[in-house]
Amino acid sequence: MRVGYIGAGNISSQMAETIARMDEASNYAVAARDPERARAFAARYGFDVAYDSYDELLADPDVDLVYIALPHSHHRTWTIRALRAGHHVLCEKAFAANAHEAAEMIEVARSEGRLLAEAIWTRYMPSRRIIDDLVRGGAIGAVRTVDANLGYRVDMNRRMVDPALAGGALLDLTVYPLNFASMVLGDDIAHIDAHMVPIETGVDGQDSVTLTYADGAMATMFTTMHTMTDRRGLICGTDGFIRVENINNPQRIDVYDADGLTCSLRESIEVPPQISGYEYEILSCRRAIEEGRIECPEMPHAETLEIMRQLDAIRAQFGIVFPFEEGSR
Repeated sequence: MRVGYIGAGNISSQMAETIARMDEASNYAVAARDPERARAFAARYGFDVAYDSYDELLADPDVDLVYIALPHSHHRTWTIRALRAGHHVLCEKAFAANAHEAAEMIEVARSEGRLLAEAIWTRYMPSRRIIDDLVRGGAIGAVRTVDANLGYRVDMNRRMVDPALAGGALLDLTVYPLNFASMVLGDDIAHIDAHMVPIETGVDGQDSVTLTYADGAMATMFTTMHTMTDRRGLICGTDGFIRVENINNPQRIDVYDADGLTCSLRESIEVPPQISGYEYEILSCRRAIEEGRIECPEMPHAETLEIMRQLDAIRAQFGIVFPFEEGSR
């Protein structure tokens, strides 16, 4: 499967390093705003061709899968152009700037009969199946609470702080604990309570979100782009709890028994070795394309739309409207 990259930034570098070590896919073409950057990127990671524009890449019939690795503000435009050019698409998380854009992108994929997948890697990793099996198997009893955090020092990154590029912690960081909670507790949310601390540009620098579910379960989360956090995830049940080391790329899953006011470690599960973690979404896309499907089962379109609606509801409480949304929603 020949992959064409739209965007040659940091996350594209991680993807390129991963695919370079895979037999099931190859780094074929790349395009960037700066043609010289695209050529340097191609040379570094062994691409067959570097294009001077995104449109030139989309005109290449040998591209099997287009990987969209642009700021959120550009996902809709280039995903739709890629689909209409006849390509399958893997679009980085957060999938779009808002749910309206996401719905439009998915509708185009359906009309064109092309795969469209969201690159939220934690949905595709083996760690998800491990956690699912533990929770569904009753390892900690009935789950009542989920707690997660994610923080990196990325506030010096222009893309992260620019409202015109849909910057802020929400779409880059908070999207992960939202997905973590969704994978454990589902999406029957009765109430969302969200708060943030803005930075000078007006986007959110730190977020705090509480989800209350119809069955009385609760999920709490905080994210920040000012500091590193331990990135821990806790899944708490009536008979014990699960501690996940790094919800953004799980490394270890510890299962604890609880008895009254005491707890004890029952099992520590190391996540299987991997290239980087990005390989699982690439493998899922290849399978889906071979089977003629337009969505990946690990992250179906309905779930992508649900998470986008949650992100929209949180941002509405923040009072943040991106400049390109004004007058259009």
